[in-house]
Amino acid sequence: MRRCLGLLILLSSWTLAGSARAEAPPILYMLECQGCHLADGAGAAGRVPAFKGFVGRFLTVAGGREYLVQVPGSAQSSLDDAELASVLNWIVRQFGPEAIAADFVPFSAQEVARHRDRPLTDVEAVRRELVRRMSGMEASREP
Repeated sequence: MRRCLGLLILLSSWTLAGSARAEAPPILYMLECQGCHLADGAGAAGRVPAFKGFVGRFLTVAGGREYLVQVPGSAQSSLDDAELASVLNWIVRQFGPEAIAADFVPFSAQEVARHRDRPLTDVEAVRRELVRRMSGMEASREP
């Protein structure tokens, strides 16, 4: 109950501030992503992909960064490019730190703008191909 009250206070102050959106990626995640991907990034098996323990792996394959920007939930969100970049950076750090290279380059508003205007036409096919490449990379690392 205390947690909910604290969250309500935080949200009400955020609403009054208006411009705080770009400074609060966890709040933007809660408002734009959590409804489907859940608070802990677990998603819903068979319906909504999990972020937790997986999303950072997209950064390890060509096309993965673009994919994270171009999926409908990102590309069609109400967030502006800077807000989306900040949320994507937060998501990767929050739910996929094991896959982030030491030289991780955060998403920028410019990068988001470049990829966002080209939404995916076949999300499932692109995701399958990226996951296949990720699996191939893991197999090549085995002794």
